[in-house]
Amino acid sequence: MFRPLEVFIGLRYTRAKRRNHFISFISLVSILGIAVGVTALITVISVMNGFDKELKDRILGMVSHATIEGIGETVRDWPEALKVARADRHVLGAAPYVERQAMLQGARVSGAIIRGVDPALEPGVSEIGARMVEGRLDDLVPGKFGIVLGKELAMTLGVGVGDLVTVFAPEFSATPIGAIPRMKRFTVVGVFEAGMQEYDSGLAVVALQDAQTLYRLDGPTGIRLRLDDMFQAFPVGRELSQQLGQFYRVTDWMQGHSNFFKAIAMEKKVMFLILSLIVAVAAFNLVSTLVMLVQDKQADIAILRTLGQSPASVMGTFMVQGVLVGTLGIALGVLFGVLLSLNLSAIVHWIERTFHVTFLSPDVYYISELPSDLHGSDVVWITLTAFLFCTFATLYPARRAAKTDPAAALRYE
Repeated sequence: MFRPLEVFIGLRYTRAKRRNHFISFISLVSILGIAVGVTALITVISVMNGFDKELKDRILGMVSHATIEGIGETVRDWPEALKVARADRHVLGAAPYVERQAMLQGARVSGAIIRGVDPALEPGVSEIGARMVEGRLDDLVPGKFGIVLGKELAMTLGVGVGDLVTVFAPEFSATPIGAIPRMKRFTVVGVFEAGMQEYDSGLAVVALQDAQTLYRLDGPTGIRLRLDDMFQAFPVGRELSQQLGQFYRVTDWMQGHSNFFKAIAMEKKVMFLILSLIVAVAAFNLVSTLVMLVQDKQADIAILRTLGQSPASVMGTFMVQGVLVGTLGIALGVLFGVLLSLNLSAIVHWIERTFHVTFLSPDVYYISELPSDLHGSDVVWITLTAFLFCTFATLYPARRAAKTDPAAALRYE
C-alpha cells in the first residue's frame, strides 16, 4: 500500500496540515501564479490566431489562392489552360481576369487597380460578390461598361451608384492632334467593402470584356484559382506549371503576401516566448516553496533516511510534491484559458456595454471585434512547456533534501 513510496509520502505531505502556514500560503501563490500565466498565454495566442485567421479570410476573400499568368501581356491559349486547371483535383474554381492600373476621375481623381472579371465565374474564386454593400456583381454586363468600386475609393472619388466615372488607361493613342491618353466612361453599378484598405481604397472591378476593350487586349492576363486547401497552393502551383509548360507561370497567395503573414507568425512566436517567461517566473516560485518545505521537514527526512530510504527516493518525494503543485496550477490555467478563449468575444461585448468603452473602434480599425481562435495544438504545447518549467523548478530543492545529513538534522531534536 506504500508503493511507490515517493508518491505516497509526497501526496501525504501535500494533504497534511502544516505547522508553518506561510509555506501553505506560498504554495497557493505558486499555484495561482502558474494558473494566471498559463491562462494569459492561452488567451493571447488564441487572440493572435484569431487576428491571423481574420486577416487571411479578408485578404483571401479578394485574391485567389493561385494564379496562372502568361509570359506576355495575355495568357496564351487561355481556354486550354483553364481546362487543365479545372482538371486538377485540388482546384475548386477557376476564372479568367484582366488586371491593370488606371486613373479614375469622378468629382475627384484617384489611382486604382482595374480588375476585369467574369461575373458568372468570379464567385467561384473570390468573395467580392458577398462583400457588396450596394448593387450586385451581376450588374456588370459586358458592353454596358459598368464598374464596381471599393467603398473608400468611391468616397475618395465622390461618386455613388448611378454616377459616371472616367477611367484613364496608362497608354496613349495617336491622333491627328497628337498622343492622347486612352479613356472610357463607366457607370458605377455597385460598391463593395472588403475590410482591407488595400482593396477598399484601390480596387475597381469591371466586366472582363470591357477591360479587354479598354486596354485593347485579345485575352485575359491570367486565370485565378481557388483550392480546397490554401496551404497547398505552392505544390499545386508547381504541379500545374509542369503540366502547362514553359509559356505559363503559376504564382500563389503566399508569394504576394508572404512578408505580411511571416510577420504575424514571427510576432506570435515572440509573444509565446515573452509570455512563457511569465509562466517560468511563476513556476520558479516553487523553488522557494520547496526550499522552505525541505527546511521544515528536516527531522522527517532524517528519520526516513535512518529507516533506509535512499537519497534518490528522498529527492523523488519532494519532486512529486512540487510537480503536483505545478500540475494543479497548470490544470487551472488550462481550464480558465480555454473558457476565456472560447467566450472572449462575449466577455468583451459585456465589458463594452457595461463600462461604455470601445476597444476596437470601427472608425479606426478594420477588424472591430476581438477575434479568438483556439487551437488544440497550442494548448498542448503551452501545457508541456509549463510542465517542464515546473519540473525543472523542483530539482534544486529536491536535491538539497537528498543531501540532508541525518545526524546533523536530529542533533537538536
